[in-house]
Amino acid sequence: MVVIAADLGARAQPVNPVLGLAVDLPDDPVLASGQSSSASPSSTQTSPPQPAPTTQPQATTPEPTATSEEQLKQQYHQRVFGVMATFNTTKNRDALPLTTGEKYQLFFRSASDPWPFVLTFVGAGIDQAENSFPQYGQGVEGFAKRWGAGYADYFTGNFLGNAVLAAMLKEDPRYFQKGTGSYTSRVLWAAASTVWCKRDSGTWGPNYANVVGNLMGSAVSNLYYPSQDRTVSGTIGRGFTVTAQAIIGSEVIEFWPDLVRHHRRKQAEKVAKQLGRPPVQDTSPPPPPPAPQR
Repeated sequence: MVVIAADLGARAQPVNPVLGLAVDLPDDPVLASGQSSSASPSSTQTSPPQPAPTTQPQATTPEPTATSEEQLKQQYHQRVFGVMATFNTTKNRDALPLTTGEKYQLFFRSASDPWPFVLTFVGAGIDQAENSFPQYGQGVEGFAKRWGAGYADYFTGNFLGNAVLAAMLKEDPRYFQKGTGSYTSRVLWAAASTVWCKRDSGTWGPNYANVVGNLMGSAVSNLYYPSQDRTVSGTIGRGFTVTAQAIIGSEVIEFWPDLVRHHRRKQAEKVAKQLGRPPVQDTSPPPPPPAPQR
């Protein structure tokens, strides 16, 4: 009797009935060419190889981007001195273009704000003091006529320039703050905004909507101004007066953040001096550089 030794981890090997010796079988169930196997199919069959586990990439949720409507809603909180509405201003040079409906919405929001009523009230007082448009007379009635004419100028010019023509010509009615660069470059940037604007396509070009809108508004104002002021020169003069006022407003808006930072720094230095502490250094981060113009 032949005893075949096997350890626990090895499988039993068949014995040659003639020689009484164990026969080694290849690990692969497929025999080499020219050989035959006497083993049963069950002894040579092996389990198919298992595929290696693959690591599935985790899906990342993209960060939500603000829509033009959401960006516009943020502008409705902007004011200078807490009074002067600057809804038509944005610090984002890459702001999404406004739709036609949003341009009209921006206009009506600006026109219905208390600020233009305050602004035209002050202008009416100056005109009354200088006795401009003498046919309006003096007193409460004369002041009311001047105030009404001033607000009508504001409403008509902005409606035509910032809503109707801006939508038709696909121009952006907002002022894009520069915020960086030399003082001179920023002054020129703010002044040029009345005649140079960003378009809905992302390019920059002449601000036809603003210039033509101011002139058209002045032409409409001939319906309610005294007859002696309904002249070609008077109409053009009022149109350019509105444009000049817009330049002044753009300059104030451009440098208002600098004035705020300067005031806060002075207040912090004053408090630090009273407490006997070293002057507070301005650690506020500088504004981001503007995107290159296209």
